[in-house]
Amino acid sequence: MIPKRGLLFLESHDLWIFKHVAELKSVSKAAEKLGYVQPNVSQRIKSLEDELGVRLFIRNNRGVTLTDEGLVLLEYTNQIIQLMDEAKSVVKPKKWRESLTLGASQTISAVRIPQLFSSFFKEHKNIDVKVRTHDTQKLQEMLSYGELDGIFAYGTFNSSQFESVYSYFEKIVLISPKKIKFEKQYEQTLIVNSNPNCIYRNKTLGLSKENKFLDSTIMEFDSLESILQAVHDGLGISIIPADVAKSRKETQSIQYKELSETIKIDFIIKRKKQHPKSLTKFIRFLALQ
Repeated sequence: MIPKRGLLFLESHDLWIFKHVAELKSVSKAAEKLGYVQPNVSQRIKSLEDELGVRLFIRNNRGVTLTDEGLVLLEYTNQIIQLMDEAKSVVKPKKWRESLTLGASQTISAVRIPQLFSSFFKEHKNIDVKVRTHDTQKLQEMLSYGELDGIFAYGTFNSSQFESVYSYFEKIVLISPKKIKFEKQYEQTLIVNSNPNCIYRNKTLGLSKENKFLDSTIMEFDSLESILQAVHDGLGISIIPADVAKSRKETQSIQYKELSETIKIDFIIKRKKQHPKSLTKFIRFLALQ
């Protein structure tokens, strides 16, 4: 815990700099993003450490990592910045708008999330929403550091740190070039995401194993659009969300086969007593869906 050393005069700007260094895990990257010279950022961090009487970061060859005291301060920093943003939006809403930053994988964010936001914005036009895309593991890390207000994700999560406040089930489909019959798909290349933890990648590989596909090669891509294009060009087969497939039915060269299995998607937030008002509004909105 951070020790009490009399009256502290923490400046919000110093906390803002600290937050950037903590999230980027680098003084130089934080300086570049903020438009400062690196010595200035280093000095502000040192002054903050001197004032608190603790080390906030451990320096290493790759950058910096937070100490236990630094993690505590980051938690409070996120709350302070959140309250400041809310205060500005209440005092002068025309100038300072509420914000909501969410995370999701590329596949999840392709169709379902835009549909949700379309309905959400009809009721809350004064909230600016940002969506960050990454793999589930990275999104959970960003959520724990306070970089995100909530994430749409699948699979297990740390229930002592996070909680699911909304969930839905996503249908999945097998997509393949129309010129190839399913019975002959054992000869096809498997088109998958390059992230080894991608659930759609694992479903595609699992389908190959279950059906005893022979001599199947694997072709990896970093984006959903590249996977769709690869199948469109006749390179192989893949498994994707049904909503994504339906939104691209105009692609005449792809055939779709809906599978019986579904995938559970959770909207996960950090366990804490107080959440941003914009997040509370979004959670209430999801409860009505």
